[in-house]
Parts: sequence; structure tokens; C-alpha cells
Amino acid sequence: MKNFLVSKLTLSAMFLAMGLLLPFLTGQIPQVGSALLPMHIPVLLCGLICGWQYGGLIGFIMPIMRSFVFGMPPLFPTAVSMALEMAAYGIIIGLCYAYFPKKNSYLFLSLFSAMIIGRIVWGIVQLTLAGVGGNAFTWQIFIAGAFVNAIPGIILQLFLIPAVMITLQSNGVLSYER
Repeated sequence: MKNFLVSKLTLSAMFLAMGLLLPFLTGQIPQVGSALLPMHIPVLLCGLICGWQYGGLIGFIMPIMRSFVFGMPPLFPTAVSMALEMAAYGIIIGLCYAYFPKKNSYLFLSLFSAMIIGRIVWGIVQLTLAGVGGNAFTWQIFIAGAFVNAIPGIILQLFLIPAVMITLQSNGVLSYER
């Protein structure tokens, strides 16, 4: 049991490091970075591989830590709203994957559920923070920020996350119980 906990903590730290560093691959062009959503991938994988508790915690910590260490994303309102959004991703995908049957179609359902609920959480947080800051947050801004501008990242996640998980499962890497 102790080795199991150490494995989860080690993997979670690796996913946190990936989330802190992946944006440097796309960060030279801000539009590309915000479209590909590089910080989301490690959080989703962490929720699937380590469980909802770890995925939620890493998702919450990552944008805030990245804001303090590298100055991007800006702490308020971006990193704050991303922290809650990505915590939702990690929690929802981890819970769905834990309770759904271990079939590829349910992996997609877990991913899709997390992506939708996380974006709704982001919208609620943005609406709240916009109200506090005296700014407008319209339905059009929500649709553009959560879906339209994120289409490349959504497509990348829908292909990459299942491919990684199916590869890990077929090679026996994820044969343990969470």
C-alpha cells in the first residue's frame, strides 16, 4: 500500500511538472498556447491515472503555481478561474473513470463529461469574478472562451488522452486498481 501511495504521489508530481513546462512549447505564440490548452492534458491524465483526488489537487495547484513561478497566466482572474476549472477536470474525469466500466467508450464519456463540466465551472467563476471586478461576461464571451477558441485543444485532447490511456492499458501499465 505504501508503494502504491508513493507511485501516485510521484506520478502526480510528474503531471504537475508537465503542466508547468508544456506551455513553454506553445507559449511563444499566445494564440496557439491558449488554443491548444497544454496545461489541461496533464491534469486530465492525472485524474485518469492517479484518481480524482490527485487530479483535482494538481488541477487546482498548477495554474496558481505557474502564475507565481512564471508570471503566466495572470493570477487574477485567469489563474483563479483556471484553477477551479482544472480542478473540476481532474475530479470529474477521475470519478467517472473510476465508476464507469473499463471500456474505451466510457473513457471517451469520462473525458467528454470532464471537459463539459470543467468549462461550465470556468464560466461560472468568470461570471462571478467579472461581477466582482465590474466587468461584463456575456454568453458570447463564454461560448468563445470555453468552446470556439478552444477547438484545437479540444480536438487534441479527444485524440491524445484516449491514445495515451489505451496504449498504457494495452501494455499493462495501468493494470493496478485505484
